[in-house]
Amino acid sequence: MGDSFTEGLWDPYPDAPDVQRGWADNLAAVLSARRIAAGEAPLEYANLAIRGRKLRPVIAEQLEVTIDAQPDLVSLVAGGNDILRASADVEAISAALEEAVVALRASGADVLMGTGFKAGAALSWTNGRTAIFNANLWSIARRTGAHVLDLWGMRSLSDLRLWSDDRIHLTPEGHQRVANAALVALGLEPDDAAYDSPLDAAPPAAFRDAARANAVWMRQHVGPWVKRRLTGTSSGDGRSPKWPTPQTWPRA
Repeated sequence: MGDSFTEGLWDPYPDAPDVQRGWADNLAAVLSARRIAAGEAPLEYANLAIRGRKLRPVIAEQLEVTIDAQPDLVSLVAGGNDILRASADVEAISAALEEAVVALRASGADVLMGTGFKAGAALSWTNGRTAIFNANLWSIARRTGAHVLDLWGMRSLSDLRLWSDDRIHLTPEGHQRVANAALVALGLEPDDAAYDSPLDAAPPAAFRDAARANAVWMRQHVGPWVKRRLTGTSSGDGRSPKWPTPQTWPRA
């Protein structure tokens, strides 16, 4: 369950570049491989996430479908699109999240939530409200017995090289690192123990190059985002989940 982060932007499948992979697909592949290696049946996996969704629409559209599938484990990571809005009510979305987690836990499912990221540069103004949301999320986890993917605490994600050109979605390597962090959040061994190690130091960027990159980012990503806010549209309008029903994983 979730938004663009769980849909997997921008981590396209090499054999299907129009389909996004992302950390959740990667996590499911690892869990399935471990089941098969232990002589068990492959994992069945569905991904209902749609880009652009705020937390309450995620719950309204995806919760009942999820519970009807009778899952053993559900990831519910959302709220980032709410926090980017000036009118965000962090306490209200936290309460909605808790209601959803309570319902999932009552169905018998384990639940994996995810904190918000610690943002830098132009998005650092969101860190105050993200920190409040994260504190509420940890309290929800304590009350419900849910697991927490600590994205805020991933030091490696402070490196812009793990972020796509839009600076709010991860690169394929970033998604793979998060998949390993999710394994740890579930109490399992990561595939790569160095998943949160920093990248090698990058050469300093010239001021002119940095300014040019910022201008391109504003034109190609910030401008269209602002236009969607003003027109009441979303990048996910008209889109359907990529894996709407449970299927044997990994994908054929």
